[in-house]
Amino acid sequence: MDSLDGSSPPSVFVGRYGYPKVRVGPMIPPVHGDTTAYDKSEMWVGKSLEEIANFRLSLVRGVSSLSVGQTEGRYIEQLQELAMSERPAESEATFEKRPLADTDLARELRLNSEAAPFGPAAPIKTFKASSLSADQKIEAAFYDGDMKAADAVIELYEKGVESSRIHRVLSVGMLGVKKNRKLVPTRWSITATDDMISARLVKQNETNAEITFHEVRQFSHLGNYYSVILVPDSVWSFEMIESWYAGDGKMAVGADYEDARGLDHYPSIAGAYFAARLAVAEHLSKRNRKSAALVLREIHPEYVMPVGVWQIREGVREAMKKPAANFDSLESALAFACSTMSQSKTEITRHSQMCRSLRSQTRITDF
Repeated sequence: MDSLDGSSPPSVFVGRYGYPKVRVGPMIPPVHGDTTAYDKSEMWVGKSLEEIANFRLSLVRGVSSLSVGQTEGRYIEQLQELAMSERPAESEATFEKRPLADTDLARELRLNSEAAPFGPAAPIKTFKASSLSADQKIEAAFYDGDMKAADAVIELYEKGVESSRIHRVLSVGMLGVKKNRKLVPTRWSITATDDMISARLVKQNETNAEITFHEVRQFSHLGNYYSVILVPDSVWSFEMIESWYAGDGKMAVGADYEDARGLDHYPSIAGAYFAARLAVAEHLSKRNRKSAALVLREIHPEYVMPVGVWQIREGVREAMKKPAANFDSLESALAFACSTMSQSKTEITRHSQMCRSLRSQTRITDF
């Protein structure tokens, strides 16, 4: 197969290997019709790993190497038109050679990629898309060459554009001040989108009223178990603690924390941190409330293939939809949160900078 036609969800991908020269192209399944679910992570909650893998591995990726500063020209403009489309686009591509399993994908999977997986790839020769229907909200942001990328991301989010679509248009150089626009590797655009939106929400939540109780909500899917604790506090702080089974059968732990001054380092748990922070900040914003928040994520062996940080964002979003178990103390909330986890309360608190801070009642406002 050196040619392919199908309905792109729509979907584009920008690789990160070789940066600042990156491999860019459309993703097309050999399927016609409504393929929206192939690249819309908001639709994947409740689906099995096998179903999600079938969606993603059906997407054939055409690639062309471009400099990240190359945001104009017919090929990239075709990708931008595709990324802007509100619905699946009839697409045709020819390739230099038969698409094969992508070595970039193998590397990404070993690194527990922020991006969802995809299928075979090959250098693209020609590409054509039709039946495009531009989203007017995205189109307006694209043609506003004076608006900063962060402001464009926030504006699109506030207008109801899903984060999966926002990071797509950010990745193909469609947002920001015109002269500064660049292609952004998909992995980075996902994290940047979650970071920018959640940071704005956290700032906006500062004037909200505090919650009254210590609230615990839980959710599990795809072998990932979440417990989210909201703690009454006038000052924002956030921590995410991840646990997973190491090769020796014991639990390994990674954690990152920020106080009201914000994050002072790139998180060791990478994009997972910003995905969870977005889900929590959204919840508080919808309630017009503020709190501190501790997110516990436990990864079990049945999570056999990483499918991207979307599952953290959507997993925590689902948790926040659940009725809260309310407690009068942090200790009681922690005990309940850990009761369904493999890690004990003692182990969690040993790794938690937030717990140490809250217990000592040391806040930035104390100084």
